[in-house]
Parts: sequence; structure tokens; C-alpha cells
Amino acid sequence: MTTHTKPGFRPANPNFSSGPCAKRPGWSVEALKAAALGRSHRAKIGKTKLEQAIALTREILQVPADYRIGIVPASDTGAVEMALWSLLGERGVDMVAWESFGSGWVTDVVKQLKLADVRKIEAGYGRLPDLAKIDFDRDVVFTWNGTTSGVRVPNGDFIPADRRGLTICDATSAAFAQRLDFSKLDVVTFSWQKVLGGEGAHGMLILSPRAVERLESYKPAWPLPKIFRLTSGGKLIEGIFKGETINTPSMLCVEDYIDALHWAKSIGGLDALVARADANAAVLDGFVGKSSWLGHLAVEPATRSNTSVCLSFTDPDVAALDADGQAAFAKGLVSVLDKEGVAYDIGAYRDAPPGLRIWCGATVETSDLEALLPWLDWAFAAQKASLKAAA
Repeated sequence: MTTHTKPGFRPANPNFSSGPCAKRPGWSVEALKAAALGRSHRAKIGKTKLEQAIALTREILQVPADYRIGIVPASDTGAVEMALWSLLGERGVDMVAWESFGSGWVTDVVKQLKLADVRKIEAGYGRLPDLAKIDFDRDVVFTWNGTTSGVRVPNGDFIPADRRGLTICDATSAAFAQRLDFSKLDVVTFSWQKVLGGEGAHGMLILSPRAVERLESYKPAWPLPKIFRLTSGGKLIEGIFKGETINTPSMLCVEDYIDALHWAKSIGGLDALVARADANAAVLDGFVGKSSWLGHLAVEPATRSNTSVCLSFTDPDVAALDADGQAAFAKGLVSVLDKEGVAYDIGAYRDAPPGLRIWCGATVETSDLEALLPWLDWAFAAQKASLKAAA
């Protein structure tokens, strides 16, 4: 139900961006006072903090003891590219994509790496492709959670335990909010600025023993820049996975990530993080279920993200507009909410269908989402009135 009456209360925190995402509840710059600023990351204090970040990541994400965890440059993008350029080419690869970032990895493998044996298994926004078509004797690259479509894989059951190829999973909007089945994943990547609300520019690379074996037994036909090199003399550079980063990290960002990890641990670890994201997504889902103008972009409920929730317009007048018209309508609606200071950065991703994208990850308070909902109705009514006036 839409209304022209401006709501009388606001979210305490209007940050609903899908990345960088809201800081943890109660965060302030005081949380960073112990940062090792002005010190070498190779000094004992710097290396200790990097080791702590890795150890806490393992504990909270429940990463198996024999998997390596490394802090790498260039956010999740850097971590994915390191995996693609270092591991692919030993056998054919199936590229699985259903949104912008997955499609970007397809482009990199086909047009940049120019691998000869590539199969594309794709679907449009709102749906998963047919996962039964994947051949796991080949290497497989996919996103766990489609950040720009709000479509995720519900679990890892589609991946066989006895696969011959490697599974390379971009999990940047899933880690810390969804349960990753590490037994089915050989490479997992994510960035700090998503579910835990950390800062950008740093990525995480998690390798299974099978991935390490590939790195040590296979040498790509192409040269690798220093920033991508994970081996030396045919052996894994173990230091990368013990806090000896390839290049200089920001110790301020490291401190912020450690703070977020401590917060996650303090509230109950992975179980609590997943529960918070689920509760947030449920609030938004309930609103959408009663809405006369909004629907989920993700068609199947089982595949709907609990973090990057993507919504499309179902109102007949708005849905009848062409893509440019719908995009303009969405931009106007988002702008109104921004100017009111009740919701920032909730427009759909630039390559996605016009609509809204509202982050429901663990650092968002459910009470803030509940406070946002009447504002969505109000902003829609205002935009709809403007649309009719212009007709």
C-alpha cells in the first residue's frame, strides 16, 4: 500500500549500500586506535596483526585446517584474477554466470586469457542457469551469490565430492552471511567491504589442498606479473598464507577488519551472522510480499539472496515503461530517499534491470530495515505522482 504521508521516523543508520556496506553496529574510529600505523607490515607487530586476521577468518568462517588463507591485493577482483590466471588452462573450464560479475569472469577467460576450451553456462538476471549442465571433470568458475541479481546457489549439493576439476568460487557477497560448503570448493574469494562492513582494496584467497596441488604441478603458458604469483620454484609461497603479503597492505584497514571479526565472534560467530542476514531479508521479503509495486528480481524463493536483495517494479504503469523510463523512475525514487537521508545507494547495479538493491547483510540492524519500509512506499507514491503529472 502506497501513501503520500511522509513517515514520522527514520532509520538510525541509512547505509544500505551493497558495497562498501554498513559498518558494524556501534562502530567508531576509536575501534582503530590500536592500528599499527607508521610501522612496517613486516615488523613483528604488523605480521602479528595479519596473522590474527587470517586466524579469525578461519575460526569464524569455519575454514578447514588444511585450507590456506591469504590476504591479497585489489579486493575480491584481485583474488579472483589471481586464481583464474594461476590455475586455469590445465584442462577445459565451465564458466557459470547469471549476473554482472560472473559475466565479467567469462569475459576475462574468453577474451583475455583466450583459453581454447571454454564452455559458457549462463542465465539472465533473476534465475540460475541449469547447474546440471556443469561438467565437474573440468574446472568450474562461478559466483556463490550474484551481487547484482540477488540470485544465489542455495547450497553446494550440485558439486560432486569426487570431481576431477577445481571449483573456483567468487563468494564476496556470501562469506559471513551464507554457509559455504568448503568441502565442495577449491578456491574461495571475498573482500572485506561486504558482509562485515570492512574497508576496500584487500581481498581474501582461500585454497584447498587440491588447489595447492594444481599450483605446484601446473605452470600456465602465459607470464604472470609479480602481483599474481603464488608459487616460486614450483612450490607454493607459504608466507603469503602466514601474513607475508605480496604487497604492502593498509594496516588501518587490517585493524578495521580485525575489529569486525572480533564483533562477529562476540555475537556468536557464523551462526549469528547468518541469522542476522536471514532476519533482515525476511523483513524485506514480507514487505515485498504485500507490496503492490515491488517484486523480487530472483524468481525462485530458494535462490534469493539474504544480502544483496534485488527488487523490480511490478506496478503496471511503471512496468509498462521502457527500460530508459524505468531507469529514470528508479533514479528519481532513489534520489528522493537519498535527499531525505533515509536510504543511501539502493539503486540497482548499472548493468542490472532497473529497480532497487537493498543490502541486508549482518551489519545492518533489522530495526533500520523496518524503519525504511514506509519510506519506500512514500517515495514510490511521490514518484508515481510525478510520473502521472508528466503524462
